Formats: sequence, C-alpha cells, structure tokens
Amino acid sequence: MGLGKDDKSRRGILRGLKTVFFLISMLVSLLLFYAPVLLVLADTLLPSAILSVSLSPSFLSFRSLSYHLSNYDFRYSLVDIPLISIVRSLVIICVYSFCDGPRLSRGPYLGITAVCSFLSLVFVSFKASYVFAAPIQNSPAYFPAAEIALFACSLALAVGHIVVSYRISCRERRKLLVYKIDVEAVRPLSLSLSLWTLV
Repeated sequence: MGLGKDDKSRRGILRGLKTVFFLISMLVSLLLFYAPVLLVLADTLLPSAILSVSLSPSFLSFRSLSYHLSNYDFRYSLVDIPLISIVRSLVIICVYSFCDGPRLSRGPYLGITAVCSFLSLVFVSFKASYVFAAPIQNSPAYFPAAEIALFACSLALAVGHIVVSYRISCRERRKLLVYKIDVEAVRPLSLSLSLWTLV
C-alpha cells in the first residue's frame, strides 16, 4: 500500500528538520573549534569599529590615530581601549598558535590568556570609573552610547577569552585522558602478543 499524502508530507517535514538540526550542530561545532581565532578577530575589529563610529570615519587613518595618541589623556581619551584589545589579541593568538595539545591543556595558553584578560579587565574597569565619573563636556565627538558600547565590548571580549581558553584546556585534557586510557589498554595486549611470539 502506498503512503498517503499526509504521511509523505510529514516525513518530508521531519527529514527537513533533521537536516536543519544537522547543519546547525555542524555550524556550532565549527564555531567552537575556531572559537579562539574568531574571538581574536572580534577583539581586534569590534572596539576599533565602535570607536571609529563614535569619533569619525577616518579614525583608522594614521594621521587621525597619531593625533589622538599625541593628545592622549587617561581621563578622557578612549583610543587606548582598542589598542589594549589589539595587543591582548596578538599575545593570545601567538601563544595559541605555538601551543600543542599538552600545552593547551594546562600550559601557557590558559595562564597567559587569563593574565592578559584579567589585566585588561582591571585597566578598563579603572578607566571606566574615570570616564563616567567625569563626562566630557567640551568634546561633542564622543557619544555616551558609544562609550558604553566600547567599554562593554572590551569587558565582554576579555571574559570571552578566559571562557574559551578554559573550555579548550578542558577539551585537551579530556583528549589526553582518553589517549592515556587507550595506551594503557593496548600496552598489556602488545606485551602478551610479544611473549606469545617468543614462545
């Protein structure tokens, strides 16, 4: 007996939902695998883009950047927030690229990422207390919404670096544990086989 139209349409919908679920799970696993690289890209680009929108479209030019650096004041200038994000990202991606499995599990990657992110969190929080305590009155180039977005973005990305590095260290530790179990399981078998061949 052939299937009715309702059964065929139900199976088609179910097959489509399974395909969508499979594609979403593959996309999520791909994003988790490349999470450090994607987070470094976001940390490099987002704060600079927010500051460029809040100041002027030509903020990323060398002349504008040198002007803001020459007139830098810790209490008012925001140009140091993207620079800290860029330096933090460069240090983290360099350490990540030079580390292998065991070093990713409990080595320098997690420690250096935690230290860089914590120091930048302290600096940005300390600076935010100055910036929002003494708002800029004579400079219409800054907008409060952009300032809040810049500080929130920098803080969130710093926390994101810590979370991602911790998850990667846990994943690599699980891999090493599985590898150790496999090696220990194979070693007695290979020893017994070698003794059997000697007999």
